[in-house]
Amino acid sequence: MRMCLVVALFVFSAAGQASSTLRVGNQVLTAGDSRERVTELLGKPSSKSHKHSSRNSHGSRRGGVRVLERNPGGERWRYRRGDHVTVVTLVDGRVTDIEDERL
Repeated sequence: MRMCLVVALFVFSAAGQASSTLRVGNQVLTAGDSRERVTELLGKPSSKSHKHSSRNSHGSRRGGVRVLERNPGGERWRYRRGDHVTVVTLVDGRVTDIEDERL
């Protein structure tokens, strides 16, 4: 019983990390890596866009004045890699999310 629990926890923890790492050849890109590391492993992105947070988390109203937060959501760098599209989200120059999808 105890062994089944350990195996189940391992499987779920490995599945949870799928969007925070990406294997690139014999290297690994991980959440927390710098924008320079992204460029080193993946090169120049096909496109860049800004990821915006929802309106509620983007700012607030105080006394009729809208106060905007400094970081509205980060940048999304998009790469076309063979039959995959990879999107790396960066906030304050650090990787926060990695999406890799087969076309």
